[in-house]
Amino acid sequence: MLEREEYIEQVHLFRSLAERMAAGVAAQEALVAIGQEVLATAKLPLAIGYLVGELKLVGTLSTALARLPHYFTAFQTFVMRQAEDDGGRFDMRTGLAVLEREAGYRAEGATPQGLFFYRFECLSRNRLDYAHGLVAVADDAVFDAEWRSWIHTVARQVGFIDLADLVYVRSPEYWRIDSREALLAGRQAAGPDRAILFGDKEGRIARANRGKDPLFFFAALQRQLGYPVVPRPTPATPSAESPALLARRLERLELRVKLLEEEARGGIDLSRFDPKNFAARPDGGHG
Repeated sequence: MLEREEYIEQVHLFRSLAERMAAGVAAQEALVAIGQEVLATAKLPLAIGYLVGELKLVGTLSTALARLPHYFTAFQTFVMRQAEDDGGRFDMRTGLAVLEREAGYRAEGATPQGLFFYRFECLSRNRLDYAHGLVAVADDAVFDAEWRSWIHTVARQVGFIDLADLVYVRSPEYWRIDSREALLAGRQAAGPDRAILFGDKEGRIARANRGKDPLFFFAALQRQLGYPVVPRPTPATPSAESPALLARRLERLELRVKLLEEEARGGIDLSRFDPKNFAARPDGGHG
């Protein structure tokens, strides 16, 4: 776990890197500039210096993040590796936005519940590898041994059992309903036989979303409990055309209009476009 100032500076790192790369600045050049901007008393300038060196040597950032496990988490490394994968649909802009949003949430005081839901939705919404992704999710100091064990269980059962069901049985809401049903049936109510990882509110929301699309579950958690919203992939906007390019396009349109006018008057004089006639003219013009 890092100090709050480190997460604040990480927000600046990921946001500024995304903005400058979108503006056409090379990643290495952008990192050098950001390294001079961040708080000098933080540890991030040292980490950025290592990122720049690894980028020069290997050409990737994920390898550098993996070599700094005391500063960057395994999930940050996983996200960056997926963003740098040329064969995937998860691009660098989305990856940096995911890391920026998470660092901001941790600066505000992240809970294990909120961090788990945020990371799981990142995997789900961007169709990333659950097996490796959830292993990276669990490898974080914010999660204790019970949490890590449960996340590994989720990794084995995801796709077979709904996430809402897995959350529901780990909440007090499940045992409250179970106790009520036991009393109605005239049998002894059993107490929890597993660690309770979620609160009453998460349990009620999970019970209300059993059998539904998981994205509805995440949206309800964000509305009711203020958990962070996962950044959505945004389509790339084409850059504005330069004046020179517009001028050439207008010239081509004018030429087409002239050809159409000539054809309407009785035909086009194709001799003007003969290379021999073109070479014979001293000015190289078309007439």
